[in-house]
Amino acid sequence: MKKRLGMIISLVLLSLGLACGSKVMVPPRIDLREHEVIGIINFTFSSRGNLGDFATRKFTEAARQDQGLVRIIPLGSEGEILKTIGYEQLNQAAIKAIGEEQNLKTILTGELVVSDIRPNIQITPGLGFLSISAEVDATLSVQMFETSTGASLWSSSASDTRTVGNISIFGGKNFAFDAKDPEKAYGNLINSLVTQVTRDFRVSWRRK
Repeated sequence: MKKRLGMIISLVLLSLGLACGSKVMVPPRIDLREHEVIGIINFTFSSRGNLGDFATRKFTEAARQDQGLVRIIPLGSEGEILKTIGYEQLNQAAIKAIGEEQNLKTILTGELVVSDIRPNIQITPGLGFLSISAEVDATLSVQMFETSTGASLWSSSASDTRTVGNISIFGGKNFAFDAKDPEKAYGNLINSLVTQVTRDFRVSWRRK
């Protein structure tokens, strides 16, 4: 019995030792410096408000986190950059034209979709405009295009469900995301999405 107990203790100690083994850093799967200069178009957003612009900024910060100095040029909204080059939609030819116009090697685009809004509304009598919180399902999809060919080089997407604040409702149907402090209102949701989407651009750790 004592011998068996001793073996069990030894196995437990061995398992703990392996679990506490040293870790080694694994570099990012994609080195963004190989794709410079990079242009980024503000992510489109399925609802009203500034959440798409906020997601674009947070994505850029997260993508650069473990990459050192990377040259990224903000291109504004999709409508703005298309107007500059004289195109009506962001297709293969438009990607090539943007690259030539802005001297870019690659372009990042993204789409943020928020669906299934489940609001928590506190009704104030006499007001037609309410500021509310809500649980939302959101998906962020991002692509990287090569400007010389217009081909897609990389893509990633992520989904999450979170409670967000500062959602405005108009007439009982239309929702808008336009907080004065988006970090406080939507930070947890967007940080979760961009952390997942930028995984290929960041370092990871594994045990020896």
